[in-house]
Amino acid sequence: MTAVAESPLDAEDPVDEGPVLPRRRPDPDEGIDMTPMIDVTFLLLIFFMVTGINQKSGVELPAARYGKGVSEQDAVIITLADRKAPGLARVYLADTVGGDSLPDDLRAQEESIREYIEAARADHRTAVLVKAERTVHHRDVARVARAAGQVEGVTLHVAVLEAD
Repeated sequence: MTAVAESPLDAEDPVDEGPVLPRRRPDPDEGIDMTPMIDVTFLLLIFFMVTGINQKSGVELPAARYGKGVSEQDAVIITLADRKAPGLARVYLADTVGGDSLPDDLRAQEESIREYIEAARADHRTAVLVKAERTVHHRDVARVARAAGQVEGVTLHVAVLEAD
């Protein structure tokens, strides 16, 4: 055992705290321990791989069990078809995707949709059926639904066209 010299201050202090050890200086060659940082990096990598797997796949919704269908004879039908290129979907004021579609100008489309629905309301057709192909973006369906909703007294129905 090594004897530690007591200072005059220690003699007066009744609490013995033990010997004072010199502070160890860090070795300049010693680096930071990278193990925890590598562990966190791998955990983040695994998290983003697992959560980002199915970002491009759509949500499969179950078929509707309840609800009331709309008769095509009593409804105004607007059909949306995918353009297969970036841009707006083609809008047809009919039950088919053949023939001429509405122009790409949004204001002209909105006005044409309103006029079409108001003319059909004169024939006592108050249901509006928006049929859209499965690949049509929701923003296009919402845009057409918003234009149809500007006409008072109509009920809006949305349908998905299945591929042949």
